[in-house]
Amino acid sequence: MKKDRFIKVYSQNSLFGCNERILVDVETGVNYLFCAEGFGCGLTVMLNADGKPVVWTREEIKRELSRH
Repeated sequence: MKKDRFIKVYSQNSLFGCNERILVDVETGVNYLFCAEGFGCGLTVMLNADGKPVVWTREEIKRELSRH
């Protein structure tokens, strides 16, 4: 069985039609922000207050995977 590399942990639609999602890479734990509007989209690494990537622990990833 093939496992997905990314899991969607948050999603919202803004008033202006922008679809925003937070994705987590299950292999590295790195969090990404994905935004799409119309025909355009963007993806960026989420950073903490220190300017370092937001990284989930294995326990956080396992907990989220058990919810799906």
